[in-house]
Amino acid sequence: MSDIFLHFLLFEQILEDKLKNSLHYELLLNILQRTVLHPLCVKHPPPVKYTRCFLSELIKKHEAAHTEPLDELYEALAEILSAEESTQCHRSYLLPSGNSVSLSESTAIISQGTTGLVTWDAALYFAEWAIENPATFTNRTVLELGSGVGFTGLAICKMCSPKAYIFSDCQSQVLQHLRGNILLNGFLLMPDDAAPLQPSVSTLVSPKPTVTAVQLDWDLVTTEQLYVFQPDVSIAAGTDQDRSS
Repeated sequence: MSDIFLHFLLFEQILEDKLKNSLHYELLLNILQRTVLHPLCVKHPPPVKYTRCFLSELIKKHEAAHTEPLDELYEALAEILSAEESTQCHRSYLLPSGNSVSLSESTAIISQGTTGLVTWDAALYFAEWAIENPATFTNRTVLELGSGVGFTGLAICKMCSPKAYIFSDCQSQVLQHLRGNILLNGFLLMPDDAAPLQPSVSTLVSPKPTVTAVQLDWDLVTTEQLYVFQPDVSIAAGTDQDRSS
């Protein structure tokens, strides 16, 4: 945690130095175009509160440099100050390929009686590992336990070329949100009762995997139900296991 804080302080100092010693207009405009004004953020807006805080801090750094005001910066702040806060927002994650994963999430950690409507750190770490080890998933059928809003699976589908991917969650409200995020990222959903296509003898990698999202309660699911999917790989990130039984 201390390393993260030190890196943040270093970034702040570098930003202040650049604002003082460079063409501030070009630098600030570049920052805006890569963040608040980025097409991804415009299409899928991040939380209003986060954007307000980000722009306010950027303006503080700008004003501390004693340079001429940048109209675009204050216009962006004025727009976000008039925006209404919502219980839902979008979070977008850039992948190493230049592709991205955009998710509709809750702004609260606990929403509708569940913690499954936000992306947890475990999902980010697992996706990072998966991207570094794509052979584990390439041209294989993957079954994920507790997919939540879907970040891990969507990152694997976009970066690791699985043959088929089965998202699963036990809560209906999470599953509804998950299906929306799958469609948001350009994948088509198979019917719940359809088994995914199995890898053939061919070693050709499919450009897009077959994707399914199913409701599975892992305390009640049977071997017969799981056999339908015939997964080559089963994964889970950040799930809780009931050890009372």
